[in-house]
Amino acid sequence: MSWLDRQSFLGAQSERRLGETTIGLAGCGGGNSHVAQQLAHAGVGRFVLVDDDLITLSNLNRLIGGTWIDIQRGTAKVEVMRRMILAINPRARVKVYRSKWQLAGEALSTCDVIVGGLDSVRSKDELDAFCRRLVIPYIDQGMDVHHLGDTGGYLVAGQVVLSQPGSPCLRCLGIVTEGALAEEARNYGAAGGRPQVVWPNGVLASLAVGLAVQLVAPWQRRQRLGAYLSHDGNTGKVVEAPRFMRQSELVCSHYPPSAVGDMTFDIRKFRVAAADGKLRAKHWASRLFGLLRSRLLRRRQLSVRHRRASDRR
Repeated sequence: MSWLDRQSFLGAQSERRLGETTIGLAGCGGGNSHVAQQLAHAGVGRFVLVDDDLITLSNLNRLIGGTWIDIQRGTAKVEVMRRMILAINPRARVKVYRSKWQLAGEALSTCDVIVGGLDSVRSKDELDAFCRRLVIPYIDQGMDVHHLGDTGGYLVAGQVVLSQPGSPCLRCLGIVTEGALAEEARNYGAAGGRPQVVWPNGVLASLAVGLAVQLVAPWQRRQRLGAYLSHDGNTGKVVEAPRFMRQSELVCSHYPPSAVGDMTFDIRKFRVAAADGKLRAKHWASRLFGLLRSRLLRRRQLSVRHRRASDRR
């Protein structure tokens, strides 16, 4: 009997696939602490954790796995996540990098999926570009609390986006805008933080984990090239954002096909790597497979558009 028997509907090979999958978590704060916990329970066997921050008192209202002792010791968030993952699955392989994600690019480039838990709009934009260049599916999470003005009260809302070649990017979907980037630059270094609470983080993280697992061990025939799931924390509803449905029929203008693929790839180096050993060959082979996959996704998207156009006629 396997500890993953209750999720056998994911397929006969799902345990092996999940165990061999490497998922990168860029940012190990509130949202991605839920993601780390759930992915470990789901059987994902390899993690790359990146965050430069230590756990503090203000994190305790939402950081899964964090304790008072961690605050007193000044434990790094990546170490809190590693401890939690290994407590669930002692056989998991967990690599931690206490740094900005931009300084851990080589490690993140080996991931099969990357899940972002970043507050900065600029960082989201850069990570989306990084993942598209390397043909790595990127799942972005974001939540905020909005004051409702004269009506009183607050709106808790958030979204989860799956971005990869063949689907709308964060700029297409309005997650990243020039206005948001400019405002963030103006407020750079300002004191204070945005409101964050544990329960909407948990909802968004569960949606992100579902998208990640669907990429690795799909339980339904409908394959998602992308997604934009919008969560209204006041009503408890999750819906596919109308903007995604409109944008999914268009070609992403921010990352054309020529902007996809590892610019450092050299077939001559690939041959040398293959001759040197399986481990190095696997890395280059995964990048080559990613490039081929992006072309197949692009063809599939075009086929869907042609079918929709025929249906309209």
